[in-house]
Amino acid sequence: MESEEGEKWVWEGAIPLQIHLHDSEVTTLPPPSPALILAPRIGYLPLLSSLLKPFFTPGLDDTIWFDFKGLPLKWYIPTGVLFDLLCPEPQRPWNLTVHFRGYPGNILTPCDDGEDSVKWSYINSLKEAAYIVHGSSKNVMNMSHPDQLELWRSLLNGKLEAYNHISSKLKLGIIGDEFSGKPNPSPLKSQHSVNETEATAATKASRIPVRLYLWTVDKDFEDFEEAPHFDSWDQIAYINRPVEFKTEGKYFTLLDAVKSILPEFYPDSSNTTKAESENEPEEESYPVIKLLRIQGIEPKMEIPFSWVVNNLMNPDYFVHICLYIKAPKPIGT
Repeated sequence: MESEEGEKWVWEGAIPLQIHLHDSEVTTLPPPSPALILAPRIGYLPLLSSLLKPFFTPGLDDTIWFDFKGLPLKWYIPTGVLFDLLCPEPQRPWNLTVHFRGYPGNILTPCDDGEDSVKWSYINSLKEAAYIVHGSSKNVMNMSHPDQLELWRSLLNGKLEAYNHISSKLKLGIIGDEFSGKPNPSPLKSQHSVNETEATAATKASRIPVRLYLWTVDKDFEDFEEAPHFDSWDQIAYINRPVEFKTEGKYFTLLDAVKSILPEFYPDSSNTTKAESENEPEEESYPVIKLLRIQGIEPKMEIPFSWVVNNLMNPDYFVHICLYIKAPKPIGT
């Protein structure tokens, strides 16, 4: 898959949702039918509000929020990432419950301004990504208001070409050799001028923004239907840790990236080769990856990490990785 094709695939990805109004908010008989909606993977749940109005108008009097099996869903996490994380055995359609009252402020951060709250959360993610790549978020902070608005609207409306036109000005493209671990980044083509320091940083970028959602289980399971169900966000480790290509000439894989993000699980990873880790028998003390999902797919662990970056990055310039690990308590905790 070429990177352009992969990017198009990511932008066109969608999750079929069946959304029910919570029983406590039903005010009519018979109760309203569930809403069937195709939600973009790269979108965010609060942005579905306008699509839900025809179904649940009587209840629209407060901040919208959703839950899955009683777990309030974090609105700033892309819809596709939530699905990958919460449904190890994919459920189609994905059954969610919508609420318009009783916002759980003790669990979820405020989303009082609806679309504006989501927009600024997205812009803040871009700033964070820019800081990881360049050591500065100035490119994002200096965006003109029209460019900022066009970038947001392109995401909102699924317009990939418009998004690429604006986002290329941010110089966040991290392009590596797809068949080796050596960083070989080059700046995205753009006529937009930046200062010499930032231009140089763009050509040498080798830090990849990653958000990893980790669920550690201590019991084995053979089938995803048998996977333990979690009912609290406290059970998920939310890790923001950039991945760096540091080894010249080394075949840098997705597994290498995971090890670099989770050194507490892989304290001896620098001395363990890929071949050795595959040939050695599994030990009680060594973690076992039960599930790793990115953009709805479960890539092989030996795939070049540069391929993952080029093809499966989200529009916020982060690679979002959902990971289930069976492991003992991490060393040092």
